[in-house]
Amino acid sequence: MKITSIDTLCLSRPHEPERQWFTSRYRTLKADCAIVVIETDGNLRGIGEACAYGDPPTIKARVSELAKDLIGKDPADPAIVSRPEGKERAPDIAIAGIDCALWDLRGKIEGKRVAELLTSNPLEKVRVYASSGCRYDWDDNPEQVVEEAVGYADEGWTAFKMRIGTHWEWSGVSVEQFVALAGKVTDAVSGRMELMLDGNCRLTDAQSLTIAKALDEMGWTWFEEPMTRDPDAYARLNAAVDMPITGGEPFTRVEAFEPYFEKNAFAIVQPDAGVCGITECRQIAERAHEFGVDLAPHSWHNGLMAMANGHLVAALPNPRVLEICRIQGPLQWAILKEKPQIENGYLIFPDAPGLGVDILDDLEERFPFIEGSYMVGVDR
Repeated sequence: MKITSIDTLCLSRPHEPERQWFTSRYRTLKADCAIVVIETDGNLRGIGEACAYGDPPTIKARVSELAKDLIGKDPADPAIVSRPEGKERAPDIAIAGIDCALWDLRGKIEGKRVAELLTSNPLEKVRVYASSGCRYDWDDNPEQVVEEAVGYADEGWTAFKMRIGTHWEWSGVSVEQFVALAGKVTDAVSGRMELMLDGNCRLTDAQSLTIAKALDEMGWTWFEEPMTRDPDAYARLNAAVDMPITGGEPFTRVEAFEPYFEKNAFAIVQPDAGVCGITECRQIAERAHEFGVDLAPHSWHNGLMAMANGHLVAALPNPRVLEICRIQGPLQWAILKEKPQIENGYLIFPDAPGLGVDILDDLEERFPFIEGSYMVGVDR
């Protein structure tokens, strides 16, 4: 079997005003998606979602360049796609999309789920968590995030990850105020959901330590990327609390994680198959396991990417949870012919080879790409 063509679908869907979410200094206007499609002469195709942070048209151009060396190659050969370069995330995202599509294609060739290609005894379902907390405004009802957490618990989600809200300097927010809000979230869903916090690298070392100790006392599950990424700073924070300190979502090669492994800076690593590919994620997971570190992938955008990361989780030696973005809007699952089941806090894998899902045939007509960034900066 030979590869005959490789293309990238660039998709968008504008958010209705009520769906626009915001965090820090940014407001989102639309949802984007980039899907790599690999066709073969064997009447099989592979599909993989490349993380839209790389800008879909840029991803498409990069995939076109890479495709020149892949046309005519055997898709079952794992050596045909290059490793991510590890220098800039955007070019590597295109490689990740191709890599995910090739894993999907190899699964279809062998009649196996991707998780079965990764390990001999994978899970049939993986636990998921609701990822959001991006709609509360410190100037206007910050307790919206409490209501949001309760809503997810009522829907059957067993874990929730929130963020730290709009830009703190706009509203004079203190660490004490945030800790108090986190306490209200804790009390509202106590015994019903695990809780995680993503700091989006916005906090100082001192702020991070105070919040980490408070969350640790409240029994939160992890604290994700609170500070600017620095192995020494993260090592100090990770040593100061029992709660796992996590991170690494933009890293595209295992080498980028090495300083964090060596310094015990992350208790959980969070690469993304849509950023570095399933192949590199597997290597990161193997290296992390050597250091006694777990992997819980970053997985923010659409459903095809969630499936790739889900199969990765299903094959891990100590599988934890899969991130599901709750604010991407209808585009997230509308790209698929059939949405996989999410029941009682678990994603259930379809009984189908590869990633187990397929995309609609007219996606570019349904969701034509909208030029420009998915978010805009705002100020007060």
